[in-house]
Amino acid sequence: MKILEELRAILTEGQVTINPTVLEQHGRDESLHPPHLPDVVVFPKSAVEVSRILQYASLNHIPVVPFGVGSSLEGAVIPYEGGISMDFQLMNQIIEVRPYDFLVRVQPGVTRNQLNKELKKHGLFFTVDPGADATLGGMAATNASGTTSVRYGVMRDQVRDLEVVLADGRMIRTGGMSAKSSSGYHLNGLFVGSEGTLGVFTELTLRVYGIPEVIMAARAAFPSIGQAVDAAVSILSAGIPVARIELVDARSIRQANKHSGTDYPEKPTLFLEFHGNEAGLKQDAEFAEGLALEQDCEEFVFETDSLRRAQLWEARHNLAYAYSHGNPGKKMMLTDVCVPLSALTESVTHAGELIDQSGLDGCVVGHIGDGNFHTLVLIDASNPHEVERAEKVNAGIVEHALERGGTCTGEHGVGIGKRKYQRKEHGEALDVMKQMKQMLDPNHILNPGKVLP
Repeated sequence: MKILEELRAILTEGQVTINPTVLEQHGRDESLHPPHLPDVVVFPKSAVEVSRILQYASLNHIPVVPFGVGSSLEGAVIPYEGGISMDFQLMNQIIEVRPYDFLVRVQPGVTRNQLNKELKKHGLFFTVDPGADATLGGMAATNASGTTSVRYGVMRDQVRDLEVVLADGRMIRTGGMSAKSSSGYHLNGLFVGSEGTLGVFTELTLRVYGIPEVIMAARAAFPSIGQAVDAAVSILSAGIPVARIELVDARSIRQANKHSGTDYPEKPTLFLEFHGNEAGLKQDAEFAEGLALEQDCEEFVFETDSLRRAQLWEARHNLAYAYSHGNPGKKMMLTDVCVPLSALTESVTHAGELIDQSGLDGCVVGHIGDGNFHTLVLIDASNPHEVERAEKVNAGIVEHALERGGTCTGEHGVGIGKRKYQRKEHGEALDVMKQMKQMLDPNHILNPGKVLP
């Protein structure tokens, strides 16, 4: 196999494989999108090796798809045109922690939990928490966010600098160490969220934060989803510096209780977390409770014990697995949208109604503090009628969000699943994106077929 021989001339033999099991692992992600095998998987150890691989691939018009841990949800890492799957598990070094600058330099294969374990020694933490222990390179590629984005922002807000290898093998840096700059175009913003279609990340400089003096969690149960969402908006409108505010519907609470051994009331529920000092937090939490009670909150419980707080967030993060394990033989179709807060109550209610009308089992959850919510529908993937109904639910939710000035994806990324909505969302700006792609990747080798229709 010519490609195998030539890549082994660039790397060592152990860094290149066509092992069937490894190919299969790199031919899928956690979505329902059909798998497709790469021709070969490579494991680079340095930016120089990435550059040499891309030079070779560009010269020979071979597709290259970056791969982290495969936790993407819209088919972003599936190599539909074959070629090279570039796995970054050997580029997993924390290069430098700069406590006084609140910065860290890492290679793209470093995972979120790995980084936070190291940062804890310095009294720091990295905020972006999508649930999965994803790689930081993958999180930057999809502009991931998660439960803490309402206070600390999304992945794009944390990226200070990137080392990027372009399609032709050139290496560039997109930013610097300073907190702000008015110099040049904002390349960080261009590359973060590009899903490996414009360049390959080989190093990231990220913003980190001091661990709060006190962390307090709470959960609030409501008679209806609408009241829960309205309470969340009220809390945000009041300027309470809430760090997390998550919506979990009654169906999901029931599933979480079964899976995680919790005993929460089976009602639409907000999971909240407050970061700060003891005196300030007490006042903020009491204010939030009062606003929740105005929306007929039936139970507002503070979780100050660290174990109970961990259990609360573990139940939230494990919801997808709770559904999967609780419904053997069923697959999950997941989608996410983000809408302006003024449209949030209507959009979440509409999503729930679409699921009910479909006759399928599903739920609505989300990081509703920033208008981002998710729907999960359980289907028999071998039943075309169920798949069709689930896709109709997905389309209805996305169309509703776009009509209200929202986006087809708040954090999962476009991949292949949301390509068909790009023209409607971006209009003529999509043509500008295509021109950028053409300029940076004229041979279309970088994750071809993703993001742009």
